[in-house]
Amino acid sequence: MQTRLFTEKKLVVATHNQGKLREIRALLVGQQIDVLSAGDLGLDEPEENENSFKGNARLKARTASKASGFVALADDSGLVVDALGGAPGIYSARWAGPDKDFSVAMRKIENKFSKMASPDRRAHFICSLSLAWPDNFDVTVEGRVDGQLVWPPRGNRGFGYDPIFVPNGYNLTFGEMEPDQKHAIGHRADAFSQLLHASFGK
Repeated sequence: MQTRLFTEKKLVVATHNQGKLREIRALLVGQQIDVLSAGDLGLDEPEENENSFKGNARLKARTASKASGFVALADDSGLVVDALGGAPGIYSARWAGPDKDFSVAMRKIENKFSKMASPDRRAHFICSLSLAWPDNFDVTVEGRVDGQLVWPPRGNRGFGYDPIFVPNGYNLTFGEMEPDQKHAIGHRADAFSQLLHASFGK
């Protein structure tokens, strides 16, 4: 993995997703960085046409960095369900439709499970983070958390597929957990730990 220390005071988070932005800002607390979002700067979201989480994260980070002139951080994350052959995977957001309604996406999963005699409910979340500089250099890492899917959805503290995902070793869904608890064990926290080591000297 390539590494480079982040020494700037301003960072653009390449997302229009307020849930992701809140989590990333929470994970960067204490870094003395002015965190802006692509939405704050009116930057367009590029078409995510790569075939991996890392590829899409790198694409979004580089696009935002070139457009803003600042270092940019992008996240590409999703739910990988064993019984569905890895779906929805990199298409996790698209399963929610144009309105980003994840209740629709979660119902799709349950509908597919309802047609199986004894579905394997193992799943994991992946989070790829890419930190890109305007000169096209990037540091890209990937985190993971394993768990089981439950139905019906439980909790409204998270976002996306959080209400149907119970991480291994816990009884609560991500949607029921306090944000600090989720941050401590989640896929984004795993990826951030790697990124902080590689680019922030932590």
